[in-house]
Amino acid sequence: MSEKIFSGKTFLLVTGASQGIGRKIAEVLGSSLDSGSKVLLLARNDENLKETANKLPKTVSVDCGSVDLSKATANDLKGIIKNCVSANDVKQFNEVVIVHNAGSVGDVTQLTTDMTDLDVWRSYYDLNVFSPAVLNGVIMEIFKEKSIKKHVINITSLCGIQPMKSLGFYCTGKAAREMFFKVFAEEYPEVDVLNYSPGPVETDMLQIIANDVGDRDVKASFQDMRKNAKALTTDQTIKRLTEVLLSKKYKSGDHVDYFDE
Repeated sequence: MSEKIFSGKTFLLVTGASQGIGRKIAEVLGSSLDSGSKVLLLARNDENLKETANKLPKTVSVDCGSVDLSKATANDLKGIIKNCVSANDVKQFNEVVIVHNAGSVGDVTQLTTDMTDLDVWRSYYDLNVFSPAVLNGVIMEIFKEKSIKKHVINITSLCGIQPMKSLGFYCTGKAAREMFFKVFAEEYPEVDVLNYSPGPVETDMLQIIANDVGDRDVKASFQDMRKNAKALTTDQTIKRLTEVLLSKKYKSGDHVDYFDE
């Protein structure tokens, strides 16, 4: 990457970095950072996190945090981050970038009238809405120095703005999460906030929807997408993400889709 997205010493945190889009984000953004930068990768699977870490250049320092984000408290998250970067280290960074990628699709077999279990609702929102909100607050508290340029990238979805049958958990979770970051962008105009929708990407999540989604028409659409190789690769969508970040044509808080001009 010839043109730099971030400059100087940068602290990059990527959630859900053990596979799929999160792994590719960590690899591409992490490889673009200046020497002396630090990367913190968070996910549950420690072994897979280490595989991601091995894809990054030796010029940056990489730490892995094996954590269930749906259960981690603010204090837990502070501890993980402070183990990676001390209070004195914080002041040495020019930029901080947090990529909220971790998430799940939820139960795709049910229609909205079947979604009556409060425990299932709470569990889904703990991971997909509450966790990124709490983590975001923790990062802003730790990197509160005004001299540090701050970037927040939320991986959202078309489903956050467009309803889709049998995807009630996923659609509402993405919508709530995106709106949280829109409010955050209004409150903190000095922070660069991007809600990036990566398009349909060939990942485990896409496979789950194609195989298990309850609505027949939605299932046929996703199965056709996979059968005819219409889904994007992680390389394609993260290349587009870097283009969006470099162009800086979006307003902080905007929803930008892979297919947007």
